[in-house]
Amino acid sequence: MAQFDQHYQNLDFSLESLPDNDFEDCTFSFCNFANLNLSNLKFSNCEFRDCNISLCNINGTAFRQIQFINCKMLGLHFENANPMGLQMNFNQCNLTHASFFQVILKKALFRGCKLSEVDFTEGDFSKGIFQDCDFSGAIFYNTNLEQADFRTSIRYSIHPANNKIKKAMFSQSEIRGLLDQYGIVIE
Repeated sequence: MAQFDQHYQNLDFSLESLPDNDFEDCTFSFCNFANLNLSNLKFSNCEFRDCNISLCNINGTAFRQIQFINCKMLGLHFENANPMGLQMNFNQCNLTHASFFQVILKKALFRGCKLSEVDFTEGDFSKGIFQDCDFSGAIFYNTNLEQADFRTSIRYSIHPANNKIKKAMFSQSEIRGLLDQYGIVIE
């Protein structure tokens, strides 16, 4: 039986199991999901606020129209999530060591996120907005970033020859992130 329009607050799901496997129009606030097996669960039009979702197994998990706000999401493998209808936005989240390998997430919004050592290899983030994000050590290879907006983000290293960046937007102060592979000195 699905859960509709429910609000879950201050729950530690490592101590008590989730009530069901389908959640629609639900809100999760200050909940702990760390290290849980969330395989094959379905979340539609849900919001996660101030939650710890780190190191969860998300094999086959459906994330449709999801908002993650101020969440800790370390080491998640989004390439294992259900790709059907995948739509997520991230606001003030820590996604360090997450993987978006071959994930299609067009027009996604990443606002104020820590994206250190995140793998974006072969993903499609075209028309995405990366506002005030830190990409220290993030991997971009064969990634579609066409029309993506990086103007307010920092510490990215994106090799133009190995990624699709047509009409992507970058700030002049961070332009070295497109040139550092060439070993040139920019002052």
